[in-house]
Amino acid sequence: MALPNGAGGYQVGDGNLNQALLGVQAIPTAYTGAATLTPLNLEQGLIVFTSGSGANLALPAVTGVGGVDERVSSAKVGSCFDFAVLSTGAGAATLTTGTGWSLVGSGAGEAGKAVGFRAVKTGDGTYTLYRIAN
Repeated sequence: MALPNGAGGYQVGDGNLNQALLGVQAIPTAYTGAATLTPLNLEQGLIVFTSGSGANLALPAVTGVGGVDERVSSAKVGSCFDFAVLSTGAGAATLTTGTGWSLVGSGAGEAGKAVGFRAVKTGDGTYTLYRIAN
């Protein structure tokens, strides 16, 4: 297996080693009230909640058209991804489970803070969501 070179790939030992390692962050969707998240919201890694009062954000269904399994079709049992919910106002978003999800820990957000989560594929049509950071 060859390491990528030139444009389009990470280059080991190339460039200025004192520069920051850059990534890609899509502009996150900002929610102002109760909503059902999309798989794309989860993939982007950051969900912003801007309301002055609390509300529930439901996780999208794992299976079906537009579900997590369709969007992340290469995931195998044990595959995972992380995302955070940032509440910027006086209210906090609480994650609730959708079809195919289990929750370990609390889904409750905290006003003015970010809460980190890890989604782990646990089987066909199932994911477990872990709260991993306050």
